[in-house]
Amino acid sequence: MSARVLMVQGCTSDAGKSAMVAALCRWLHRRGVRVAPFKPQNMALNSAVTADGGEIGRAQAVQAQAAGVAARTDFNPVLLKPNSDTGAQVILHGRAVANMDARAYHDYKRVAREAVLASHARLVGEFDAVIVEGAGSPAEINLRQGDIANMGYAEAVDCPVLLIADIDRGGVFAHLVGTLALLSPSERERVCGFVINRFRGDLALLQPGLDWLERETGKPVLGVLPYLHGLHLEAEDALPRAAAIKAGAALRVAVPALPRISNHNDFDALRAHPQVDLRFVGPGETPPPCDLIVLPGTKSTRADLAWLRTHGWDTAIARHLRYGGKLIGICGGLQMLGRAVHDPLGIEGVPGSSDGLGWLDLDTTLEPHKHLRNVAGGLTLEGAPVTGYEIHCGVSSGPALSAPALHLDDGRSDGARSADGQILATYLHGLFDRPEALAALLRWAGLEEVESIDMHALREGGIDRLADAVEQHLDTGLLAQWLGLPAGAQACVP
Repeated sequence: MSARVLMVQGCTSDAGKSAMVAALCRWLHRRGVRVAPFKPQNMALNSAVTADGGEIGRAQAVQAQAAGVAARTDFNPVLLKPNSDTGAQVILHGRAVANMDARAYHDYKRVAREAVLASHARLVGEFDAVIVEGAGSPAEINLRQGDIANMGYAEAVDCPVLLIADIDRGGVFAHLVGTLALLSPSERERVCGFVINRFRGDLALLQPGLDWLERETGKPVLGVLPYLHGLHLEAEDALPRAAAIKAGAALRVAVPALPRISNHNDFDALRAHPQVDLRFVGPGETPPPCDLIVLPGTKSTRADLAWLRTHGWDTAIARHLRYGGKLIGICGGLQMLGRAVHDPLGIEGVPGSSDGLGWLDLDTTLEPHKHLRNVAGGLTLEGAPVTGYEIHCGVSSGPALSAPALHLDDGRSDGARSADGQILATYLHGLFDRPEALAALLRWAGLEEVESIDMHALREGGIDRLADAVEQHLDTGLLAQWLGLPAGAQACVP
């Protein structure tokens, strides 16, 4: 018997598709349903390493956690990692195949479509339910031809679609009705209902609009999800919105918001920590005084290194270190801290070399093969246990690596620590996620008494809050019957 398939599409980017899929996966998992998440095509710089040794969007790894299954490449068969405004690295079934501009990828979609349908077939053959996440909006009419991310996929596999809209943005009824109006007749029929997300206020005041929407479209509103304050869930790609300065935070952390910043979920534990005030510092902003600077990962190390210099970060880092501040480089950030970054094959763009910031005695050469590993080990700081993953195509060498930042369980060492104790660099993503590692790093950065937080528990709590919201605010009878669970409501069929 094939799995039931339900697709969640959004009127806009960041409407709540990723969170909705995670919520439905956890809601079904609680009921003993074998459920898998699926995103046919994802464009994101936050990625994860799967159990089968590939690379997928980070949101799908979170959705796998919600479903109670190990992340695998079939959950996100096509991943696009932008490396410029017009181009991206194309990852198929977890492996990088090429860098393409938008026109080249449009021609490549036939191959990508085959990968999507192959993964779909495997998942529906193994699971009871597959909850699918669309990308962007189905109403992007300039991208309709050859679409594999939204309605093109839904039409190909003949599945119903829930359409979600973010009322916190404003214009929610225009978003929903306008999206329907831009769909073809068969695609409009496929939309089986609406979900309104991030509502705050008195639902009674919204009800006349909901009644009008159902009359106007002939489609049900499955429910209105509340705005969940303080939700800890990894973002798919966009940087988190600026938060208010934490009153009483004892440690200030600054992270340059690089144009091609990747895996910024590395900083979720720091953002969540009650004693830490973390700031992403964008273009036009002066690097602020702080206790710790962290250079993040990047999809374009040489280009973002040039961006750092253009925006004064080289001078700011020198001043920061001169006054005793601490500095961490993660992945691309490690490479930037060395003497030079070499790209002889043009992996990231035009072949050539760039001078690094020169704070660590090492050089990096970019190579075609991407290193993808889930790893565990211990920091050389206090021997604190650490778990995480590597995603990089750079190979670093030099005397600085003889004083590593980590010892890994597979016998390797990783990264470097400066002789003066002010700089730590590593290829490991997830550096701050283990409570013990987070506490050791915060003590090293100058925080004397460290409160303990557990990011895994916070993420689990966030997923459970989402599933609770589905239980409380959506028509679960309608969802359950269509997905083959006992229910008395009308099924949602295309």
